[in-house]
Amino acid sequence: MMKSPTIALLDYGVGNLYSVANALTVAGGNVVITSDPKQINAADKVMLPGVGAMRDAMANMRLHGIDVAVKQALDSKPVMAICVGMQAMFNHSEEGDVACLGVLSGTVRRFDDAWCDNGTPIKIPHVGWNVVSADTNHALWQGCNHQHFYFTHSYYCDPDDTAGLIVANTHYGQSFCASVIRDNLFITQFHPEKSHEAGLRLLSNFIKWQP
Repeated sequence: MMKSPTIALLDYGVGNLYSVANALTVAGGNVVITSDPKQINAADKVMLPGVGAMRDAMANMRLHGIDVAVKQALDSKPVMAICVGMQAMFNHSEEGDVACLGVLSGTVRRFDDAWCDNGTPIKIPHVGWNVVSADTNHALWQGCNHQHFYFTHSYYCDPDDTAGLIVANTHYGQSFCASVIRDNLFITQFHPEKSHEAGLRLLSNFIKWQP
């Protein structure tokens, strides 16, 4: 029987760690909640969760050395990031006017109050279920492409250039980036740990993924 991969779930003082840990365990992972560089280096894969305000998230990442740990992990192993974790991968966030990790080129922007659905202005924050679609047969999306996932956020990621990226989109007022795959990095704006069957399938795909 194949051993479950060890996933370092990064603890930097923000994030719904235990719901993510439970979902990863149900999906087949062996989870270690940690901010210890040795445990992160020893893990097979890395997960960066995130909730809350970007300025606090980035301050906590830098305080705990998670910013360095994420970039080191990207040199050698699969990394997944959720919600604020996804936003942290870009250059800059309008939320708090803060510099982020700069792994991907782009800006985190607030939803525009002028966006409308069926003639009605969207509500901010965006909270609820939306279909996420990726034009790809990538292993990470097997069995869960074009499914509903759960979102809760006021800001979205706007990549500068999608060349070399596998981008999944959803619609809320207008189409926006809901997920990106680049090499061994997989990021989602939605919360797979709150997305029931589709979310567990996506996490299972990440656990099995060998980029």
